[in-house]
Amino acid sequence: MTEIRSRVLLAGLTALLVGFALVNMVVDRRALAQGGRELSWWSGLALDVAVPVQKFVAMPFDLARGGWSDYVALIDVRRENGDLRAKLAETEDENLQLREALLASGRLDRIAEMREEYDVPMVRAELVGLDASTWFRSVLLDRGRNHGIHSGMPLISDMGLVGLVTATSRNAAKGMLLLDRQSAVSAVVQRSRDRGVVRGTGDGLVFEFVGREADVAAGDVLITSGLGGVFPKGLRIGAVSTVEDASTQLQREATVDPVVDFGRLEQVFVMLRRSQTMDLLYATEGGDQPDPGADPAPAAKSAKNAKKGGS
Repeated sequence: MTEIRSRVLLAGLTALLVGFALVNMVVDRRALAQGGRELSWWSGLALDVAVPVQKFVAMPFDLARGGWSDYVALIDVRRENGDLRAKLAETEDENLQLREALLASGRLDRIAEMREEYDVPMVRAELVGLDASTWFRSVLLDRGRNHGIHSGMPLISDMGLVGLVTATSRNAAKGMLLLDRQSAVSAVVQRSRDRGVVRGTGDGLVFEFVGREADVAAGDVLITSGLGGVFPKGLRIGAVSTVEDASTQLQREATVDPVVDFGRLEQVFVMLRRSQTMDLLYATEGGDQPDPGADPAPAAKSAKNAKKGGS
């Protein structure tokens, strides 16, 4: 029964549309014949009724056509969005590489200045390992004896002193950081020239100095003194943050903020020079011979002269 009603309704709607189409044709003919004058009342009524009916009938087709157009436009927008995202990612990657290049350029410029200042050849090494235990602070480097690196050579960054090479193989080296509890560096206050020793605490630095009259204050910059023949003079170590009360004891301490951010250290530069003192200290290290460019140590010269005298 429902199917019959649907068929009847469809047939009636079709007949109505055909009728309105015929009426429109007649109306158009009469309008042209009358030279564009106003239509009769029944022709006008038919035209007024035909317009909304045609709009109603055309609505699904308009919606479908509009939906398809929106769908096509949406596909185009998604495609353009994907292209823009790809271009944005490419631009961000280029910007990141540019920033890295600028940062590296700045670091290399400072290292070049230090190389000229100390007149020492340097080798760049990447950090490939880190020992950050409570007592020991060391790094593993991807350069070794084949690159001219030997034990006792200073490790620096573009900011300042990092540590010291303690062991080497052909293509790798181990370095002790300033933070290591075994680390001790002779230092001087840049402003007042008071001397002392910077020691590692495992997670920081302290400056030990003697004398109630020593002029050490918060903010003072500490640099290597050059004493001991291990590190060249003038390498930046850190800045004093707090100073122990002078009235407590003769030997005093000050906490130091290192200039090097050890938590973000990625590469170091090895200063390819060590003193005769360091050659003596590391002469017994297996396979690590003294720097060929260095003069023989005084002890070695004395032993050689004694041998000649005995013969």
